Amino acid sequence: MRADRLVSLVLLLRQHGRLSATALARELEVSTRTVLRDIEALSAAGVPVYAERGRHGGFALLPGFQTELTGLNHDEALALLVAGSRRGAQVFGLGSALASAMRKVVDALPESYRATAAGAARRLLIDPDTDLLSRRRVVEEVPDAIVAEVRRAVFAGHRLRIHYAAVDQIPKWRTVDPIGLVTVRDQGYLLATRSGADRTYRLSRVLAAEELAEPAQRPDRVDMDRAWQERSTRFRTGGDQVTVVVRMTPARRDDLVGTALAVLAEETDADGRLRLEVTFQDSRHAEWAMWHLGTDAEALDPRWLRDSLRDRAAAIASHYGVSS
Repeated sequence: MRADRLVSLVLLLRQHGRLSATALARELEVSTRTVLRDIEALSAAGVPVYAERGRHGGFALLPGFQTELTGLNHDEALALLVAGSRRGAQVFGLGSALASAMRKVVDALPESYRATAAGAARRLLIDPDTDLLSRRRVVEEVPDAIVAEVRRAVFAGHRLRIHYAAVDQIPKWRTVDPIGLVTVRDQGYLLATRSGADRTYRLSRVLAAEELAEPAQRPDRVDMDRAWQERSTRFRTGGDQVTVVVRMTPARRDDLVGTALAVLAEETDADGRLRLEVTFQDSRHAEWAMWHLGTDAEALDPRWLRDSLRDRAAAIASHYGVSS
């Protein structure tokens, strides 16, 4: 909406002092011609914006044009800025809205907090793209149009028609009653019901979405945390799950627990090594997890997993053996 864009334009000038039409267009995701029209509209409305010519020129506001939000202390202001760096807004297609909101928050801070809070926030890094081993985060890309349609149906309480590509299945159209949205480790999920049964859909597998006019059949109130926990429990205890008994060095425990679905039992042997009983989603998941632990862990049971890991290791050893 143009009104929101005009407010964002003013806040950008307030926070940066002077910006060129090109820089403003980039920040607002519009053309430079639109920026120039917006500048004219602000001037006509009495906002003291003026142009500075020259190589380093641009647009600026007369000093003293500001509003303040009172009642925020330094830590509260810092918390808002840190919260603004979270990725949930990106997953749900609200990245540009978040950027606009944070500009308003920064601009509304009392002058005494604005510089110190912004400076402190620059010294905090939340969820970087890579870890210490340079492994990149896997961020699923979902078209904004699809996310927006799903989001509208969830908030409006309308039924939703989605073209969904389930794993190893041909994409099909489904009509669901949306309950809410969840983001976990940069992956978005739609919680819904279909014909009265609970369903969980991964947003990255939604190929198309259409909000319907028909009201959704859902309760007026919902505990999203409880709903997610219940569905997570059903997911961990269903399907072709595999239970594995593992003997391992304690230093790699977190690596195993981090990829397993659940830890059923755990004890320490006399030599200090750990013995755990864990579950994996299926046989491929179990073999992948144990292989990545290398010689720091040994699968004691089931037998087929031991044989599979042995055969895989033998094939690797043969491949890298001394050639003639």
